[in-house]
Amino acid sequence: MFNEENFHLPLLPIRSAAKLLNISVHTLRMYEKEGLIIPFKKESSHRLYSNSDIERLKCIRSAINESKISIAGIKTIYSMIPCYEIVNCTQTERENCSAFKNHSKPCWNFNHKDNPCQTRDCRSCSVYNNYSECGRIKELIQNIISQN
Repeated sequence: MFNEENFHLPLLPIRSAAKLLNISVHTLRMYEKEGLIIPFKKESSHRLYSNSDIERLKCIRSAINESKISIAGIKTIYSMIPCYEIVNCTQTERENCSAFKNHSKPCWNFNHKDNPCQTRDCRSCSVYNNYSECGRIKELIQNIISQN
């Protein structure tokens, strides 16, 4: 496990992250394009990855390679994270939220116009950060099921 203090700090350049994960730089860019990951971008547009990003990417790779879940399936799973409960949106805010209404991509892939997330940086949002590990997503789903 990683040092909690540095878990979300962007430290690894794209080539190092790709090498660590044993995948290509192209694959990392494709995951970004698909909205599965939000790398930190320096002013020079160079991408940096945190340990949290590496954990998310390991989870994505495991889902694809071991569980045979497609990228569309992974996006759907991420879209089911109840962001509206995590950030405490009102019913009215939910009714006007594209992420609440849509189940094909994660909330961090939407333009959050005219809702509470409009001023949030998705990369630093608890919805994005707290569910980077596969086990955390499963735990969240189990908690929701047990409450109903």
